[in-house]
Amino acid sequence: MRLLPWTGSDGKPCYLSADDPGSLLSRLADDLEAAQLASAEQVVAGARAVLNDPEAGERALRFALTRAVESLAEVLRIAVSRSTGAR
Repeated sequence: MRLLPWTGSDGKPCYLSADDPGSLLSRLADDLEAAQLASAEQVVAGARAVLNDPEAGERALRFALTRAVESLAEVLRIAVSRSTGAR
């Protein structure tokens, strides 16, 4: 079973049961994970820039933190998926 990088409409985890790692759904999940990791790199760079700006206001800090938390949740989901052998 592979934990997919998205949830169902009810918010519960989605799993893929397939023997073919090259299946369409497996490739879609791989592509989404790669996009999420790339986005997280950009979020980290942006958050660092905001934190290094002594004149950054509350809105900028809240936005950077919100995006960082969203990205962290996605990256943790990928890490859990890979570490539990859910692939």
